[in-house]
Amino acid sequence: MFPFSIEKFFRREEGQFSLRGLARRLFLDDWVIKAVALGITFALWLGVTGLRAPTTARLKNIALNLRVSNNIDVTNSPVQEVDVVITGDKRKIDQINPRDLVVLLDLTDVPAGDRAVQLNPENVGLELPTGVRLEEIQPSKLQVNLETVEERDISVKVETEGSLAENFEIYNSVVSPPKVRVRGPSSFVKSLDSVSTEKIDIDNRQTDFTAEQVELNLVNPKITLLETIVGVAFRIGEKRSEKLYSVPVKTDNQNKIATVILYGALSILESIKTESLHVEIFRNEVGENSLRLILPVEVQDHIEIKKLKIN
Repeated sequence: MFPFSIEKFFRREEGQFSLRGLARRLFLDDWVIKAVALGITFALWLGVTGLRAPTTARLKNIALNLRVSNNIDVTNSPVQEVDVVITGDKRKIDQINPRDLVVLLDLTDVPAGDRAVQLNPENVGLELPTGVRLEEIQPSKLQVNLETVEERDISVKVETEGSLAENFEIYNSVVSPPKVRVRGPSSFVKSLDSVSTEKIDIDNRQTDFTAEQVELNLVNPKITLLETIVGVAFRIGEKRSEKLYSVPVKTDNQNKIATVILYGALSILESIKTESLHVEIFRNEVGENSLRLILPVEVQDHIEIKKLKIN
């Protein structure tokens, strides 16, 4: 009798044979395909881990916005774009569009005056994807001039275009309201004397008219008009000139001649005859002799006395 079972031996040999076959099938059969698959897997792993590795990038010409308090304005022209250096996931950095970024500098707590403000990652705002951070800003310093904002009422100046009908002129123009309120940095507001209307067409006009809803023209971008619309009433009439009259004056002792200069429309002046004018001498409130010119009733509201004197 054999010391061991031949049957068990063959079963053991059979098991070893099965393991060797399995190993062969796993590692040797179709080894080219399996090597290629392993290479692809390794490349993918390397690519993913490489993308996730931190990287640094410089982004140029990023918009810079300044935030100031309501009663402060920036009156100089500081830089409007900056360069930034960012660090983080390369995949996320590659997806960033620099034109979508805005660097925000908060100056709401900075008092008025000429200020040199530092630009660094701690005092600016910049929205970046998670995993990407701001490292540096260039320029690192910003010179700004901050001024207190104030309001003031200023006069409105009427601007016209075109020409009136021949022998006519504008007697006066009345703006409503005559003054408008403006708001802006103190130095700009104080230097402003008036604000002009848009040009009003008066071509061939010869009678009174009113221009409604006239816009105001203010080109200084630092000043804001709180009232932007006015009305302008024009009084138009025949061209005026001066005319000299020599009017006799009776006194207690002798007759004298008074020099009278009237100002008004030519047709009205030509209708006034010397004999229709009367000069009186009267005592005023302080007991002194004064002169009074009496005009024809029909012209009293249309004529201005420029001079009245006894020779």
